[in-house]
Amino acid sequence: MGKLPAPISEAESCGRLVAERGLELVYGGAGVGLMGAAANAALEAGGRVIGIIPERLVEWEVAHQGLSELRVVGSMYERKQIMMDLSDAFIALPGGIGTLDEILEVMTQNALGYFWKPVALVNTHGFFDSFQTLLKDLEKTGFYQPRDYVIYSRNSAEAIRKLSELPIDNP
Repeated sequence: MGKLPAPISEAESCGRLVAERGLELVYGGAGVGLMGAAANAALEAGGRVIGIIPERLVEWEVAHQGLSELRVVGSMYERKQIMMDLSDAFIALPGGIGTLDEILEVMTQNALGYFWKPVALVNTHGFFDSFQTLLKDLEKTGFYQPRDYVIYSRNSAEAIRKLSELPIDNP
């Protein structure tokens, strides 16, 4: 879960707000950590929660057993693909390598024109500041062109508000 002071409460807030807006929470399927906190809060608020989890993590007994729907897949790649297929937009809280992988996959799909699905980065305690700096450096060197699909926010409420203001129209 990392060492930030308030990540669990931010994850809970995110899950609750998604449910209160009548949106489905599609996530990685774990019942532990920040993912589990977001899922539990969404469920407690009456939301529908769909988890996508690789078999290996089920074997490690981290799958959430109380979801509206749990899909077990063969790989992390399949997990990302299904999550992207089922989602109109993405919210990323502070996380590890898997979180960065998912963010970059969505950004790549957007950049290549496969879809337009925005990603909101919840910059709790400046967690994504260095990522934003990296993107600016990539832009300066011509390796990245900024697009309007990456949104920075201070908290989940702001992320959801900003996403709700965007035209979401995906095939």
